[in-house]
Amino acid sequence: MASLNPAACCMEGYAHHGEPAGTVCKYEDFDIYVAKPAVSTNKVIIYLTDIFGLPFTNHKLIADNFAKQGFLAVIPNLFYDDHIPFPRPDGFDLPGWVQRHQPQHTEPIIEKTFEFIKKEFPAVEKLFSVGYCYGGKYVVRLLDEGKLDAGYVAHPSFVSEDELRAIKAPLSIAAAEIDVVFPEEKRHQSESILKEIKATYNIVLYASVSHGFAVRGDLSDEVVTWTQEAAFWQAVQWFTRFSK
Repeated sequence: MASLNPAACCMEGYAHHGEPAGTVCKYEDFDIYVAKPAVSTNKVIIYLTDIFGLPFTNHKLIADNFAKQGFLAVIPNLFYDDHIPFPRPDGFDLPGWVQRHQPQHTEPIIEKTFEFIKKEFPAVEKLFSVGYCYGGKYVVRLLDEGKLDAGYVAHPSFVSEDELRAIKAPLSIAAAEIDVVFPEEKRHQSESILKEIKATYNIVLYASVSHGFAVRGDLSDEVVTWTQEAAFWQAVQWFTRFSK
């Protein structure tokens, strides 16, 4: 594994306050959150969430911020009604939940999201994707299929070495210094694989923060607030580079 399976840290974090500015659309049998920029654009970010899924407000607020930077941002509901509630219930069976949300369950929803974009936003030419924790695996898998112009992942979970080795488009990684799912040895292993395949990539390590910092950190902590913002701008700058 280039990163390890989800662990207890994947179910921890803080809810952020704010009123989402986008809208929820129904496409076939699942919901998609859409955040539109003030001016029409030809670039989209497909936002793949952590295990708390679309109902978790933090994701919508981040998507809104991507829209403020000129990107159309869409968040598919990857889990239908089976997202992990926030805060998570005591004794929640994470391994059992993971077994219900394998690639054969998740990737059809992502495929339909591409269909939605093509139908509803035909002007889109540049396709990017961000993935947080659980969603990171699927960004990496999309980079193998030639469907993205670039991808970004933050504190990814259960990405296999073969999946990482197969990427064919640029990848940016935001890593936490304290992370049992994407620890130091896995960061170094991932870097070695990316160097080996001569990928276009960068890896940014953020000190003094834990797994989940880029989406559900404690914003009362100045260090966490700064690093979440820095990780956000890392994604924006990465996609801007490949928007031209």
